[in-house]
Amino acid sequence: MKRVLVITYYWPPSGGSGVQRWVKFSKFLPENGWQPVIFTPENPDLALKDKTLEEEIPECAEIIRRPIIEPYGIYRRLCGRSEASQEEVNPINGQKKSLMQRLSMYVRGNFFIPDPRCLWIRPSVRFLKKYLKEHPVDVIVSTGPPHSMHLIARQVALATGTPWIADFRDPWTKMFYFKHLHLGKRAEARHIRLEKQVLDDASVIVAVSPLVRDDFRKMTDTPVELITNGYDESDFEQVVEPDGYFNIVHTGLFASDGNPEVLWKVLSEKCREDMTFKKMLRIRLAGKTDRTITDSIMGYGLGENLLDLGYQSHQTAVREQKGASLLLLPLRKEPEYKAVLPGKLFEYLASCRPVLGIGQTDGAMATILHETGAGTVFDWNDSMGIASYMDKCWAEFRTGAPEIPAENIEQYSRKSLTRKMAGLMESLIERNFQK
Repeated sequence: MKRVLVITYYWPPSGGSGVQRWVKFSKFLPENGWQPVIFTPENPDLALKDKTLEEEIPECAEIIRRPIIEPYGIYRRLCGRSEASQEEVNPINGQKKSLMQRLSMYVRGNFFIPDPRCLWIRPSVRFLKKYLKEHPVDVIVSTGPPHSMHLIARQVALATGTPWIADFRDPWTKMFYFKHLHLGKRAEARHIRLEKQVLDDASVIVAVSPLVRDDFRKMTDTPVELITNGYDESDFEQVVEPDGYFNIVHTGLFASDGNPEVLWKVLSEKCREDMTFKKMLRIRLAGKTDRTITDSIMGYGLGENLLDLGYQSHQTAVREQKGASLLLLPLRKEPEYKAVLPGKLFEYLASCRPVLGIGQTDGAMATILHETGAGTVFDWNDSMGIASYMDKCWAEFRTGAPEIPAENIEQYSRKSLTRKMAGLMESLIERNFQK
């Protein structure tokens, strides 16, 4: 069995969307002839934990954990916070910040480049160069953010000559929060230089969105491939009986800069006009949600309809998706989000429930929802369009309309995507052998 070294910050018991991509790849890699060797921190600073994901890890996987210094722990002590889970969903955004928050963003952006995990680069490179002499691998994969993982892989790949895949779950300098880091000119130039080194020195770049892939292709001559996130069929085998309510469900992180106030306004008006709707409506939030969101919902008089379940395991999140009458998927109000494909989108597709998207109507997510027939994306201010779609979903709920599966989603199954990743790794070995 061939061996692939995966350098990742997020690994179980870490929860959230960032960990699931390579947990699922690792689950199916052995049946494609690959043993995953996972290199990950021993003591990461985790905002979310989900021990159920440990059940996905194959027995043949080799897990290497090494200690890391975490500046975020020092920052929280200065701010009087004891746990990462108490922080905002995404503190790096355009929302109004306190003086301490602005100062921390400046320090983070200008002194910890490319990210606060940069202190792990040097010891990891030193360890891995020694480890690979005794335990060689056929391919190296780095997955980021944090992009420090790519910098570790770059040095190790250059030192060993091992083919290297740089897997970008999100962009680097074109990520929406990059402009909020309060970077000085020297720090910004260094980010750009490091990004260029990674893009040029990797054997191949992998992007998760067509628009991000296209951006990378303009920045480097290195081959750039598209392997999206996806869904695992086995997660959706569970049967979820309807509870009789009209459940609008959102799973995963729900950040303040993605607050769909127009939706809460539409729902509030519909509740005033239709008492049956008001009685049957449930807004179920299964994930880490910013206080701004719940305050906004209650501010529109929907407090009695709100069930804020907090962070849930991935298994529970899937049950919520399958039990939904309507799945909610708002994007953040950032122009860069046009290129983003949220990881939960693909599980929403597999749930066979209608999806209400809010964001750029010409973005990557809108394209997939249109192609699969799974839902519609409306602009943030399109109250009439959202109201009409809500009426349609409510009417289908009242008449007991059957589920309508999304079309042509097999390409997004985790098994199919893993075969694509394994094929890419095989091609790198062949190319390396021919040199």
